[in-house]
Amino acid sequence: METPQRNLALDLVRVTEAAALASARWLGKGDKQNGDQAAVDAMRLSFNALDIQGRIVIGEGEKDKAPMLFNGEAVGTGQGPAVDVAVDPVEGTNLLAYGRPNAIAVVGVAPAGTMYDPGPSYYMQKLVVPSAAKNGVDLDAPVGENLKTIAKALGKDVDDLVVFVLDKPRHQDLIAAIRETGARIQLHTDGDVAGALMAVDPESEVDVMMGTGGTPEGVLSACAIRALGGQMLARLDPQKEAERIALEERGIDTTAILDVHSLVGSEDVFFAATGISGGTFLPGVAYKGTGASTHSLVLRGRSGTVRRIASSHRWDKLMRFSAVQYD
Repeated sequence: METPQRNLALDLVRVTEAAALASARWLGKGDKQNGDQAAVDAMRLSFNALDIQGRIVIGEGEKDKAPMLFNGEAVGTGQGPAVDVAVDPVEGTNLLAYGRPNAIAVVGVAPAGTMYDPGPSYYMQKLVVPSAAKNGVDLDAPVGENLKTIAKALGKDVDDLVVFVLDKPRHQDLIAAIRETGARIQLHTDGDVAGALMAVDPESEVDVMMGTGGTPEGVLSACAIRALGGQMLARLDPQKEAERIALEERGIDTTAILDVHSLVGSEDVFFAATGISGGTFLPGVAYKGTGASTHSLVLRGRSGTVRRIASSHRWDKLMRFSAVQYD
């Protein structure tokens, strides 16, 4: 038996809370650039207080030229464990800009060298299921066959299932195939990290996520999926010729099927997410004049511990020393 070890996720939640508090000021203002920048600045400052030797493996923003915590950037004090870091200061920048639900601030951490580096890949086909359904699903199986397998594992009928799908033109055939089975669908414009989390969260009404979303978001999601015991089957799915050529030049096999263990090669993972705009997954930031409240999900892979943290933040105390202008 071991004495309790440091739970980095409890440090990471301060990072996601800072990003959420800073970016939520931009909710519904139609300016995703400044909303994202506020989250990035707050997250970077918060990382400076963490005793880790961190390296950003999964940064954000390359796809849409947003402000970034750059891939390869060092974060932390340079003391403590060497870790790979995956970040998305605002997962769902459009959701934040237009005041839509399920924008979240997210961080995942794993031991150095264990996190999959997607290189120039932007898009990935994904199938995400909870722990009870992780055996028997097949990325190449027909949609109906996978849904029957999942329903049986969960003790449900197929028409009881709820499938999370991004509402994109590329998913027209997928949506039609799901509807043909009788399963129900939640269509979301953005936010496939939140979708993956909902698929493995026993408290969510979502049972499975299907379709093609972001590759960086897939690796980030895998930190949480591994901690929760679920499964993600994935394959790189370039959507443009330039992306396909870049992957080919790097010698990356776009036919290989990846799973959650391929994406994060250690169970010693830590994950934190804080709601920004609220919605079906996590309540958003609520400002109260003298402060604010936040809600977060905090996971430790090795112990399987899941924490849901509701926090109150007081401007009169916090702004005495904080470099982030929350109020």
